[in-house]
Amino acid sequence: MDVLTLGPAGTYTHRAARAVADDEDISFTESKTDIVEAVASGEYDRGVVPVENSTEGSVTESLDAFANYEVAVVKELITPIRHALLAQGSEFDTVASHPQALAQCRDYLNENYPSATLEAVASTARGVERAREDASVAAIAHPATADNGTSLSVLAADIQDESSNATRFLVVSPADERNEAGSKTSFVVYPNVDYPGLLLEMLEPFADRDINLTRVESRPSGERLGDYVFHIDVAAGLYEERTQAALADIEAIAEDGWVKRLGSYDSETVLE
Repeated sequence: MDVLTLGPAGTYTHRAARAVADDEDISFTESKTDIVEAVASGEYDRGVVPVENSTEGSVTESLDAFANYEVAVVKELITPIRHALLAQGSEFDTVASHPQALAQCRDYLNENYPSATLEAVASTARGVERAREDASVAAIAHPATADNGTSLSVLAADIQDESSNATRFLVVSPADERNEAGSKTSFVVYPNVDYPGLLLEMLEPFADRDINLTRVESRPSGERLGDYVFHIDVAAGLYEERTQAALADIEAIAEDGWVKRLGSYDSETVLE
């Protein structure tokens, strides 16, 4: 099974992808959109993309890609995030990492390295590469990265501001593998209408059937200002009659637009 995920090797997404495939079957890109597009086209069997962090919120590029390409969601991976400060030595003037990692360690950095320059790079693994190449640069990444044949040492571990910090990843496959079995379901709704009470109307079919909404988020449709696509996750499977009935109501509301059922799936926690 060929899997595409965010690289280079050593990113948190790469670590999550190891729950899906062995390292020799995993390839890398630095674009979440490219992952979804490559799976939609059949170039790859699976893709692993981050969709939400417990402290920094949703990964909007991933959400937009789900709206723009035809894929299925076949599994959810939850990965606790453990950030460490890595460097060649204790003297450095720059800390490089992914913008979300820098934000997740804001309190630690302000307290311990208030004068350090924070450099945002494409991934935590890119930050590690910067620190490996330049002794004046430290990185924030998973502590195991320091043991990956590099000259870096762990100066401090578990530096994330929130001990419960975790990231949610979705495993995507070609659209013809959409499944109705699972404890959760994701779908995308474009109503293509706007009137008072629209959102309430879209939520009531689930409340009326005692279906818990685990996430509701709006994203600009790109069609016109104030026009939105809604990403909705529910704690129910498509095989359930109550879910089918609720979605039938949603499809009636969005009759001038569309409803994309990404599929039902189960969740797995990946400890790395």
